[in-house]
This record gives sequence, C-alpha cells and structure tokens, in this order.
Amino acid sequence: MMLTRLQEHYGWEKMGQIIDIRCFNNDPSIKSSLQFLRRTPWARTKVEALYLRYRRDALKKTEA
Repeated sequence: MMLTRLQEHYGWEKMGQIIDIRCFNNDPSIKSSLQFLRRTPWARTKVEALYLRYRRDALKKTEA
C-alpha cells in the first residue's frame, strides 16, 4: 500500500530522483520494487521515511 500511494503521488521518475534505486529508475513496477525492497533493508527504510513524510505533508494540508 505504501509503495502504491507513493507511486500515485510522486510517480516513478520523481521517486527515482528522491531515492536513487534501480527498481524506480529502470523499467519500474510495483512487483519488482516490492521484491527489491523485501531484500534490501536500507532501501526499505528510505521508502518508509518518504511515506511518513508524504503522510505528514498530506495531514498538514487537510488541517489548513
């Protein structure tokens, strides 16, 4: 769910700029990204942090 929300909000290109990992930059898909993130803790941590930032920003917008 986190990856899907981020992809819908940022798109693959922007996500690849924010977090420079191949699964976002070369032939991106949810399936390949999930496989990579399951095996790569440092990348998963970065995606989780990006998701938390996205949620925090979305919450601020709804409160304004």
